Amino acid sequence: MLRLTWVQPEDLIGHELRQAAQDGREPKAVAARWRAAGGPEAPATAGASPTPASRYLRQLAEDLLDELADLPSALADDEPTDLDSIRAACPDWPEHAGTPATTPQHLEAAWLGRATGCLLGKPVEKLPLDAIRRLADSTGNWPLTTYFTARGVPEDLLHKHPWNRRSATTSLAENIDGMPEDDDLDYPLLNLVLLQRHGRDFTTTDVAGTWLDELPAGRTFTAERVAYRNLLTGLEPPRTARHRNPFREWIGALIRADVHGWTNPGDPAAAAEQAHRDAALTHTANGVYAAMFAAAAIATAATGEHDVHTCLRTGLTVVPPRSRLARAVHHAVGLAREHDDFDTVVDELHAIHAPTHHWVHAVPNTALIAAALTHANGDFSGSICRVVSGGWDTDSNGATAGSIAGLLARDPAALPDRWTAPLKNRLSTSIGDFNGIGFDTLAHLTHRETLRP
Repeated sequence: MLRLTWVQPEDLIGHELRQAAQDGREPKAVAARWRAAGGPEAPATAGASPTPASRYLRQLAEDLLDELADLPSALADDEPTDLDSIRAACPDWPEHAGTPATTPQHLEAAWLGRATGCLLGKPVEKLPLDAIRRLADSTGNWPLTTYFTARGVPEDLLHKHPWNRRSATTSLAENIDGMPEDDDLDYPLLNLVLLQRHGRDFTTTDVAGTWLDELPAGRTFTAERVAYRNLLTGLEPPRTARHRNPFREWIGALIRADVHGWTNPGDPAAAAEQAHRDAALTHTANGVYAAMFAAAAIATAATGEHDVHTCLRTGLTVVPPRSRLARAVHHAVGLAREHDDFDTVVDELHAIHAPTHHWVHAVPNTALIAAALTHANGDFSGSICRVVSGGWDTDSNGATAGSIAGLLARDPAALPDRWTAPLKNRLSTSIGDFNGIGFDTLAHLTHRETLRP
């Protein structure tokens, strides 16, 4: 029987109960009704529970999802979603600036960095932190310095902690043959198409239309899949982000932010505003802030005039300072400065966030990205290895850290061959006519958008 992930009401309700507790609502009464009816907890890692629910439970889940949506949030004033309110909450919102020149070489390093960091994290996506450490250590690759390999891993360890099944055949060191398809690369391609068609003044509705034209539904996950479904049922943005969407503060908008930063070098405000219009299709509050934070940091890095610490500080200027995301990033950066051993930083972040957050939630993952970049001082290899070694959404975090660190490196030749040579300047994708495209070509196409008025 087909178990469609990320959209079935009986699978969404557990996630929405957790989301409600995090964003200042009071879900205890609804939770009690769900559990009294025999409703299951949210699936721990996958998008669907293993067995179908009864028709009664499915209807109850739909009713309770709507009931939860009507509960007031105690955090609403500190965590707005509309752009004007976000700006009003940010006392150090950056001024708009003229866009300084960047080059295709800078952007090629950023594209390669994003792909490389993603590829490093793909085999261990969804694995617990201890498994990542043990798998790498069993082959002499701990602390991480290169791609994961299955060669030399004891059979009992592989049996207990198998690689991500979708990625092992394309993303272990012995299997890499070009950059395989991944949503962390598909979304930057979609946003490149978006800018080519609609320019900098695109709307959230333009984002939706581009998705419906170019993005196969099966290539969407979590908040993006729910929003896609909502579009097909006739809902319009920004309601697409809220209706029965418990993933609206997860990492999906963050992984779409890079192009907005790449194409606004030196103008973090413009980058953040573009990222907001993109994110509003699928996300709210901290899910939106994570995208804005990344876009602003990347726009700052794109100038070549600032170190990684300035980039991260600039990213925080577009995040409401009393939000959960701002607090988590400040804390993570502080930990990275305090401890020489990055494993200690990771253990502390997991102790704080893992008990209450799904492994794909934007808050802990953004905090980990900021900690890794800070601890590595923006060094490319150090940044992607640290962030992937920290677990959670390993491929997405590797991609974002790799994009920023690659951009800071300024040139593809500055990235070590052990990372870039296996990519063979070739990207696989199901988006448009991009399948098989080279990262050098993507850099030129992206650079063209930085010059668009």
